[in-house]
Amino acid sequence: MEVVIQATDVPDLFSKLRNFKAEILLMDIFMPKMDGTEALKILRQEFPSLKILVLSMSTDIGLVCDLLEAGIHGYISKSDEPENLLHAIFSASDGRIYRNRLFTEALYWNRQSSIKSHTDGAVAFLNEREKRIVQLIWEEKSNKEIADELFLGVRSVEKIRQDIKEKIGVKSTVGLLKYAIEKRIISVNPSFLPISSS
Repeated sequence: MEVVIQATDVPDLFSKLRNFKAEILLMDIFMPKMDGTEALKILRQEFPSLKILVLSMSTDIGLVCDLLEAGIHGYISKSDEPENLLHAIFSASDGRIYRNRLFTEALYWNRQSSIKSHTDGAVAFLNEREKRIVQLIWEEKSNKEIADELFLGVRSVEKIRQDIKEKIGVKSTVGLLKYAIEKRIISVNPSFLPISSS
């Protein structure tokens, strides 16, 4: 692991990213000279291969959900343990989304806010192999691990993942997992679910 750039604000960040190749960007969403969410949209357009992790004091679930929709690979609270940050970096490096409690709560919150506008009928739209692949994605398995478990080639898994997204009309893995939670396709680990107050 090597730190190749450090930036004090968004313009400085853009300038350095154009001159130094970085695989993973660790950023706060609250940055000088430009709102972090706006910066994120530009980053996604200008540096599509860059994997972005947000490290912030905010634990607002609505904000986390919006950022995941925008294409970040993980959201870590500054109050988390240092090992969580390392885990997030390693997950992003492998091309996986870092699934921590904030991530799960954001997906669950989205489900609760939109559940009235969905029906369960579309679950059958995915066949059993596709549902199994979605479950393995939720369990943070890489394409190679999924391929090994299902006795498929890595390229076959990649194609099936893309086909699933097209079937259900989403563009990102986060969108896919949100759909899977809404339709109860995946088995969610109870320890990751938010505790409701009553």
